[in-house]
Amino acid sequence: MTKRKAGPISDAEEARIQAAIACDPDAPEVTDEQAAQMRPASEVLDPALFARLTQRGRPRSETRKKLVTLRLPPDVIAGYQATGPGWQVRMGEVLAAGLKRTA
Repeated sequence: MTKRKAGPISDAEEARIQAAIACDPDAPEVTDEQAAQMRPASEVLDPALFARLTQRGRPRSETRKKLVTLRLPPDVIAGYQATGPGWQVRMGEVLAAGLKRTA
């Protein structure tokens, strides 16, 4: 599917858009005075809160997992995938239980 590109807008359309922006009570434009009073979040927030807000991703696991390549029958993979989200965790639990039985 080809993406359509919007052509240039007319001066009347631009004026209509700018008028709608100007009268929007939910998003007023920041004045120069307000902009001068702004400070970075790192300066105004509690350091612990700022650290939590700027963290990316989920927390690291205490037990890091190792990436492996494993050849399994397609029906086994399909069966686990059919159980829904978390199927890889469930497969790992079954493998761990099998290891305990053989030890």
